[in-house]
Amino acid sequence: MVQKSGVHAVADALRKDAVGGFLLIAAAIIALIWANSPASGLYESIRDFEIGPEALHLNLSIGLWAADGLLALFFFIIGAELKQEFVHGELRNPRRAMLPIVAALGGMVVPALVYVALNIHRPDALPGWGIPMATDIAFALAILAVVGRNLPTALRTFLLTLAIVDDLGAIMVIAIFYSDKLDFLYLLGAIALLGVFAYLQRGRGFARTLNRSSFPMLVIYIPLAFLIWMFMHESGVHATIAGVAMGLLMRTSIHKGESESPLHRAEHALRPWSAAIALPVFALMSAGVVFSGMGSMITDTVALGIIGGLVVGKFIGIVGGAWLTTKFTRAELNPSLKWIDISGMSLLAGIGFTVSLLISELAFPAGTTLEHAKGGVLLASFLATMISAAILVRRNAHYRRQSEPSVTEEPVGKS
Repeated sequence: MVQKSGVHAVADALRKDAVGGFLLIAAAIIALIWANSPASGLYESIRDFEIGPEALHLNLSIGLWAADGLLALFFFIIGAELKQEFVHGELRNPRRAMLPIVAALGGMVVPALVYVALNIHRPDALPGWGIPMATDIAFALAILAVVGRNLPTALRTFLLTLAIVDDLGAIMVIAIFYSDKLDFLYLLGAIALLGVFAYLQRGRGFARTLNRSSFPMLVIYIPLAFLIWMFMHESGVHATIAGVAMGLLMRTSIHKGESESPLHRAEHALRPWSAAIALPVFALMSAGVVFSGMGSMITDTVALGIIGGLVVGKFIGIVGGAWLTTKFTRAELNPSLKWIDISGMSLLAGIGFTVSLLISELAFPAGTTLEHAKGGVLLASFLATMISAAILVRRNAHYRRQSEPSVTEEPVGKS
């Protein structure tokens, strides 16, 4: 048996969700401590330092490069994983796929209604209605990986699908309601380049000849992926959508002469980079929320609306939407799951970090209201994590006991 090198062993470890989850959570904790320490000025100067080619309109802060650039790599892997599930996995069955999609819609609408209900008397606060709509897929999957190693894989697929639909919906909300500079020319350019990407993946005609040749396809794919990302970024749509789109367009079939599909090759190669660099750097640059003015924050209906929306609204919207769908349609819950599992997962979906913070900055100008909104996102995410973990840890123990072989006593023989 050939022993793996140290590099390969590390890469294999990084492909495990739990390892990536620990790195992500550790980076987020470091960011929180750093941003609220006497060295907070250094943190802000690093996060806000701008770098990149101005000629391409990409002179972005390090924080934006992490949230828009590095996170696109993670979203590519998520899109590829979702494609695999739709083609070969759990979501092949439309009756199963419908459930997380409808649950995601409920998990967007109900939190927004909770926020509006608590702020209906404050016209200045109403622009924040979109803040509690989004689930942070990176943090939610990381927590699930850490606390639920023995949970059914169908639960992760449910959360994955729900969070993708949730994020796509939230980004559409940003584009329609929170953006005044959507550039359709760049958006059409991104769509056209995605068409080229899809053509190369299908491997027909010229694309098949090119794929079979000794020509290194990375020379084409890397610049193409960067151009798709850049055009999406310039269009005003959140650039991580480019990663999701490319992941969903990856080919899952195996052509003659291939040992594995392009999707599997790309996911296998890129997952360690996502776990070791993309997600921890993103968390380090995004989680540094200054937690000040706690007393005034918890009495502000902006913060209360966000907390209520993410913690209570998500739960009601997701569980209620899923349950009603099973009652009035042919949709069905995976037999390996129970409604208590969906309940714990729906609370986990109340982690609304990145996109929620982004919408906060778009909804409110710099000042107390914005700080309270960010604090509300942070506190809601913490509460959602703690409550969901309390449920999912117990469910994890239940499934672990089920998976353990039962030990029966040997009958005592007669002497």
